[in-house]
Amino acid sequence: MNVFVTGATGNLGQAVVEALKTKNIDVKAGARHPERLADGIKAVRFDYEDPTTFASALDEVQGVFLQAPSMESAAPEIMKPFIDQAKLAGIQHIVLNSALGVDANEAAPLRVVERMLMETGIAYTILRPNFFMENFSIGFIAPMIAHSGAFFLAADDAKTSFISVKDIASVVATSFAEGLTGKAFNLTGSRALDRQEVASIISEAAGKPIAYNAIPEEAMLEGARANGMPEGAVQYMAGLYQAVRNGWTEATTSDVEAVTGSAPITFEAFAKENAGLWK
Repeated sequence: MNVFVTGATGNLGQAVVEALKTKNIDVKAGARHPERLADGIKAVRFDYEDPTTFASALDEVQGVFLQAPSMESAAPEIMKPFIDQAKLAGIQHIVLNSALGVDANEAAPLRVVERMLMETGIAYTILRPNFFMENFSIGFIAPMIAHSGAFFLAADDAKTSFISVKDIASVVATSFAEGLTGKAFNLTGSRALDRQEVASIISEAAGKPIAYNAIPEEAMLEGARANGMPEGAVQYMAGLYQAVRNGWTEATTSDVEAVTGSAPITFEAFAKENAGLWK
């Protein structure tokens, strides 16, 4: 099988490319800036909002790993033309990266995308992961830690069963390799942690104190705006952290181990592996 990977320069996309290679699956990587991809990877320019990039993306591939643009409330409208083109191109299997809990809200943008995919008739696998561990190492929280020795979120003392993108990528690769179609998997770590516990684990790994400061929602959103985040993404973030505070990200599942045969990476192991980024 040959699989096209959307968002291949992102944290998850890069992990998916590597995981597919371990299954001896041929990869075509798509990104707005394909020159940023590592040498030796077949790469093409891909942009949901530029339909002229679709044909080269879908040429000679049988599978697609589909990701929405990050924190995009208009994801259904943006993604529909590409999903329609994938159907016309005869794509055999699409693995969609969605988000934990969206199936409880039919109006959620990613739930609309899920339904859209189901209605195409293309064999699908839907993955609904929780918040990424990598947000703390190379994602949006990392600069806070680097600049302030602390991170500031409107999460109160709520818990989240964080998951590593490596585990998500392993589920993606197994889904393609074993043809796990017509299924949806809720992907979490094996233990839920509050952000104070996360700060303690990172502090121990880094060998220096890292603090978590719970802040009001509006303060978090104003900080995002000040850093140039578009208003649509700011409101999307607000919804995400409302879900956190409501306790909707605390649940754990065994789906990672059920699919891959391996327990998900613990936050302690993740922190130890990435300790050098926080020193």
